Amino acid sequence: MARAPAFDKPRVELHVHLDGAIKPETILYFAKKRGITLPADTAIELQQIIGMDEPQSLPEFLTKFEYYMPVIAGSREAIKRIAYEFVEMKAKEGVVYVEVRYSPHLLANAEVEPIPWKQAEGDVTPDEVVNLVNQGLQQGEKAFRTKARSILCCMRHQPNWSPEVVELCKKYWQQTVVGIDLAGDETIEGSSSFPGHLEAYKEAVKSGIHRTVHAGEVGSAEIVREAVDVLKTERVGHGYHTLEDKTLYDRLQKENMHFEVCPWSSYLTGAWKPETEHPAIRFKNDKVNYSLNSDDPLIFKSTLDTDYRMTKEDMGFTEEEFKRLNINAARSCFLPENEKEDLLNQLYRAYRMPPPPATAGDFC
Repeated sequence: MARAPAFDKPRVELHVHLDGAIKPETILYFAKKRGITLPADTAIELQQIIGMDEPQSLPEFLTKFEYYMPVIAGSREAIKRIAYEFVEMKAKEGVVYVEVRYSPHLLANAEVEPIPWKQAEGDVTPDEVVNLVNQGLQQGEKAFRTKARSILCCMRHQPNWSPEVVELCKKYWQQTVVGIDLAGDETIEGSSSFPGHLEAYKEAVKSGIHRTVHAGEVGSAEIVREAVDVLKTERVGHGYHTLEDKTLYDRLQKENMHFEVCPWSSYLTGAWKPETEHPAIRFKNDKVNYSLNSDDPLIFKSTLDTDYRMTKEDMGFTEEEFKRLNINAARSCFLPENEKEDLLNQLYRAYRMPPPPATAGDFC
């Protein structure tokens, strides 16, 4: 018998990767259909090979994608299907609103240099990838009644892709696309200031595109400062090492900066060492603006409830804290203001909480 969820009320998720949230069965199906050899024949075996049970480094974690991304990338049917199935997955987890992120270039096999995953050149462009994901998310939203929006990722090691990423954000704005992200290996020295990334984020600010950045996961607090001051991010993906710089932490707390916290991920990628107190505990105690997120559930062999259970059982999180962090996630999401208000009211009703006075501007 399945265990009851650690939090059985509606949730909001802001940090989860589409290419890290694919069903193993779907990977096997397209491998067979496309004639691509995998190191496993069953979903359980594939999950064991792709998945992680013990902490590894962030670069080691990133190599996991090489096993299965060639199966999905470059296939119109696969790209659309994983987006549709993603919404189904989130609906089953009690998520009422989700922002899912991905790199259009890592799912393409045409008009991208270099072509990823050692694929032969095909005819699926980054532009078409976004269109296909949009279709899958929209069909999933209609079928499962979970609202889904997307964030397009720039990759730290490929700044040449970033100017196109922001143009795709502009082209598909509000056709599920609500923001831009910078993902990948943040230990690449100086990558926050690579000209391609700077150009993309400058254009995002100019065009009113919402911005988040992976920073301070395994990198230093200085990477977080660069994300805030150089790239003008509105949210920080992970952000744990912000705590190493008290001045920066105090400043971001005053500015209501939102931290997209992924507890189980932080353990398996080595971003957090278990012998120390988890940054989420500090965020909770300081009433910081943050959310709980699953990051890459395929690789972490998890669901969103894994993160809620971890914080409840190991860190003393209460139902009231879960309500608080979900309301703050809704307040910090990239929806237009009227849709954000609808989402907040949905949570207030579900949580049996009175909405705050219209004049209240502070995070709860």
